[in-house]
Formats: sequence, structure tokens, C-alpha cells
Amino acid sequence: MSDIDDTVMRTGVANKLKMLWRLFVEDAESRVAFPGVAALYRALHAGAGGTEGNPMLYVSRAPWGLYEMLSEFFQRHGIPAGPVLFLREWGLSWTHPLPRRATDHKQALIRHMLDLYRDLPFVLIGDSGQHDPEVYAQIVEENPGRVLAVYIRNVSRNATRIEEIVRLADAVARAGSSLVLAADSVAMAEHAAAIGLIAPEAVAGVADEHAADAETGPRRETARITPDPAGPAAGDPIAPEAIADALSGDGMVPATLVVEPPNPATLPRLDA
Repeated sequence: MSDIDDTVMRTGVANKLKMLWRLFVEDAESRVAFPGVAALYRALHAGAGGTEGNPMLYVSRAPWGLYEMLSEFFQRHGIPAGPVLFLREWGLSWTHPLPRRATDHKQALIRHMLDLYRDLPFVLIGDSGQHDPEVYAQIVEENPGRVLAVYIRNVSRNATRIEEIVRLADAVARAGSSLVLAADSVAMAEHAAAIGLIAPEAVAGVADEHAADAETGPRRETARITPDPAGPAAGDPIAPEAIADALSGDGMVPATLVVEPPNPATLPRLDA
């Protein structure tokens, strides 16, 4: 299950004015997908065998009025839309010009999908700009063993987000899952291939699409943390300092951080 805003396409959710302009003024042709995201999502949809047709589920806080624009955006970029695209009713009116609060919007939808697809493992994809780390931490804690990996696009250089990233890292570590805080789609693809979510050769396609983007910057070296579940801090397996050190830098290029257990869960290969 994937978020859309600042996960699949650039919307600048941290900047409210920019976000509103992009939401209500820009058309599908003007929207920009993150480099490599289309190839990555096609690979996830195809699965390790290439023909699996995995369900692709999306959740967004954008209003339903943007559904047609988003549908066209997905088609233009070759992103598999899948059977479900969730948005919400903002309920705008002259007397209520601001959107109604969507209490636990994402949590409720993800819980519903976990119940609907109760026989399937899940991958959660979001971004660090707003509330995805907090939402996903709660979901992982509630459903140990169901979430194979959490991929968070690192779009924020705000140090205050470290606390939420630490909580998410702790949650996935206790559940035996993996967290990838990724500066780009290639890091997600590399991890997805390593645990059997996508075909290994699909990583090259993501890398090629990423490299073709003129605005793509340099990649930082990936920082890796492997918590010791039997260690003295098993109840709180990751020290905040470890996350802070991994995310430190000059701030010009977002960090890539991988947190995974000693033996990360993998999907069985179809040719095994």
C-alpha cells in the first residue's frame, strides 16, 4: 500500500501553499513523478516472477474531485493503478472553506485492506514529510508479521522528524520487519529485490529511469542498522543516537537508512 503525495508524485506537502497550488491548479501533464518510481511500482506489481499481478493499493488525503487527474497521471507515467485508489471527501463549502478533519484516515483504510487481504503480506510505502512514519509505526505494531517492509521516501531534512523515524524503526525491528528510509527509488528497489519482492533484474530498470532524470542529484552511502533482538535494549532496540548519526550530513542530499533484523523476512522464490 502506497501514499501518493510526495511518495509517488511531488506535491510539497510540507509547504501548504505549494501543495494547494499543485492540488487544485496543476493538471496531470504538469505533475512530476519521482525518478524511478514508475519502474519500481511496475516491478512490485509484477513481483519476483514477473507476472504475479500483486494488488497495488493507494491512499491519499486529497479530495475525490482529483481522481480523474490522478488516474491520468498514473496512465501517463505507466504506474500500475491497481484495483483501489482511496481518497477522501473534503466537504468544502462556502460556510466550511477548509477541509474537514480526516481522523485516522490512513489508519482506518490500511486496517481495512489488511483485513480484506488477510492472506497476503504487505509493504507500506510513504514519505517522511508529514505523518506516514507515525501511521505506519502504529500499523506495524498492531500487525506483527504482516508487514514485510516499510519504505519511506526521505523528503524531509527537518531534525524534528528523527523522533518519528526512531519510533517507526523500533516498531519494525520488534516485528522482525525492515525499514528503508530512502533518498531515492533505487534504494527501495535494491532492498525489495534482496527480500524477493521484485525480480533482481528489475533494479536496473529503476536505476535507468532514475538516472534519466535531469534533476537527480548524487546518492549518499546507505547507512545500515541491525538491531540485536537478544541485546539488553531488546524492548527499545534502536538508540535515537544511531538514527541521528545515520541521518546527519550536510543536508544537501537526503540520507538513505536501512534498518533490518539479522534474518529479514523473505518471500519464497517461484523457481525454488
